[in-house]
Amino acid sequence: MRDAAAAGCDLIVLPEMWCCPYNNAAFVQYAEPQGGETWRLLRDTARACGVWLVAGSVPERDGDAIYNTCYVFDPQGTQQAKHRKVHLFDIDVAGGQRFFESDTLSPGQRYTLVDTPFGKLGVAICFDVRFAELFRILALEGARLIVVPAAFNMTTGPAHWELLFRARALDNQCFVAGTRRRAMFPMPTRSCATRGGAYRRRRRQRRSC
Repeated sequence: MRDAAAAGCDLIVLPEMWCCPYNNAAFVQYAEPQGGETWRLLRDTARACGVWLVAGSVPERDGDAIYNTCYVFDPQGTQQAKHRKVHLFDIDVAGGQRFFESDTLSPGQRYTLVDTPFGKLGVAICFDVRFAELFRILALEGARLIVVPAAFNMTTGPAHWELLFRARALDNQCFVAGTRRRAMFPMPTRSCATRGGAYRRRRRQRRSC
């Protein structure tokens, strides 16, 4: 993050569950309340780097519930938004992967939109990208960019990663950017423009990483 900020990035987006292994036991082990150690680290880093930080997602403990939560901080380190993953990833593919987030996590109940110097910014998390209605709401509410911290897996990732991001951008005539955990599968972090094509970064005054 410090390298990205030094290179001129104004907006940094981390991947889903970057702070822990991606399994239900780890979600319980690593869960912290808002304001906990990980939250403070993210706040302080956004402030030190002077960037907008869409902080991927972390397991957030709130009472007896655990959420897959993305915090958004401004360059002063103030939390401007919080998105809890709405659509939990439950999958049982014959001969493939079986994993149920709902065994541990609770679903969020709200869409998330935040005002930034870059325009209105929508936030979704991983499996949320499969639900066109959520992205349509964000677009109708004025989102110019929707960011999607993700951790797509080897079963569905290679087939659907780029396809979904291009579709959401084309459907809603806005930019859609996804970040993922590097080890999941060999495809790049994805940014898509309003025509549904991959967005090739050009030299601009404002940059995102």
